[in-house]
Amino acid sequence: MAEMILEVSHLTIGREGSTVVEDVSFILEAESDTALVGPNGAGKSTLVQAILGVLPRRAGQVRLLGHALGARGQLPAAVRDQVAYLPQSIALQGRFPLSVAEFVGLGWDRAGLALPWRGRRARGAAVTLALAKVGGEALAKRLVSDLSTGQLKRVLLAFCVVRPRRLLVLDEAQAGLDAQAAEQFHSLLFDLRRSEGWTILQVSHDLEMVRRTCSGVLCLNRSLRCSGTPDHALSPAQLERLYGRGWVAYHHHHPGASRS
Repeated sequence: MAEMILEVSHLTIGREGSTVVEDVSFILEAESDTALVGPNGAGKSTLVQAILGVLPRRAGQVRLLGHALGARGQLPAAVRDQVAYLPQSIALQGRFPLSVAEFVGLGWDRAGLALPWRGRRARGAAVTLALAKVGGEALAKRLVSDLSTGQLKRVLLAFCVVRPRRLLVLDEAQAGLDAQAAEQFHSLLFDLRRSEGWTILQVSHDLEMVRRTCSGVLCLNRSLRCSGTPDHALSPAQLERLYGRGWVAYHHHHPGASRS
């Protein structure tokens, strides 16, 4: 029987007095790659943030690696360390005063951890290996604020891979990338998922990428409208339920039909 990495049960989330996500339930098995899709305003980012404990929930339960998420987002440190999050963007004020190597090293650290000499050596070796895994060795001494969008995305993956993780959550991580850079990013992500044994939950608007690379799809529009394999969840009938007939007709005939 496959290991359950994430279990979401009857999750309801509200913001400013209104319900944003209602009665959502699903599970993620180990080493699966699942896309969360839906129209703008469907509650995708809200759902992700509630799963991570950043936003409170009105009802329901979240279990990560078999541990229930506390009412205030609490998890044992050993569990929290195995979850990584890649946001849509990171706002860097001015010249962010950290080199790439220093930034990736933060992914190794626990808050307030004082490292002995041997620990510092292990940290440095882990940073070097993580950058090598994403092809970012040449970036180690660069300031994070000087990186291109594509380079920054690669460094963020190094941040995630510097310590062993079980679950990687991405919120439109390809945002800001051109078509070629997005393809390279997802190729790297695919390779890392296999080599690192990651389970992935990713918010995406790129339905063609989802069809080609993901093992499962969750269709969200405030509630969970459909779930299953890409062939099932992204069929014309299901997309019409999710986005509406006008959206489907436009994207079926438009040259950019594969993207929402």
